Amino acid sequence: MIEDEPRIVERAKGGEAEAFGLLYDHYLPPIYRFVLFRVSHREEAEDITHQTFLKAWERIEQYESKGYPFGSWLYRIARNTIIDSHRKANPQVNIEEVTSYLAAEEQSQSDFLDMKIEWELLLTAMRELKEVEQEVLILRFVEDLTHQEAALIVGKSEGAVKLIQHRALKNLKGILKKNEIN
Repeated sequence: MIEDEPRIVERAKGGEAEAFGLLYDHYLPPIYRFVLFRVSHREEAEDITHQTFLKAWERIEQYESKGYPFGSWLYRIARNTIIDSHRKANPQVNIEEVTSYLAAEEQSQSDFLDMKIEWELLLTAMRELKEVEQEVLILRFVEDLTHQEAALIVGKSEGAVKLIQHRALKNLKGILKKNEIN
């Protein structure tokens, strides 16, 4: 959450493009990262992220805080845009793009190679999870959102998100163990 976010949101709701620009600058990296993890293609992630912010700008006057940060609303829009995109096409996963994006920020070449192998194994295993399990794990452990925020985004209760997270981790552990043996 950015400092004085409620006031900035109110200015954006009033049509002030500069205020929305501040929200855009703050939330672009985490929203893009969330989308990239879900679609795994840089170009598609860029398109969906762009659509997310365009929809947010077009509907900003409909936003109501309800005690949650503005970012939770953006994640919800991004999630729905991803779902719409999946309905239109069957996306292909390109793990190299995801790992190169993450690794380029802070890893040396040798660390990158190790991390790429680990990410490939993890992402391959995650693709075997249910879609909602994938979303909950990404929101909780990549985006570092609370159970409450993740619940709002996926449209479930906080208790349901905790249960989904528990089952997803258990299933992921089993998948990784099974893949290690084979």
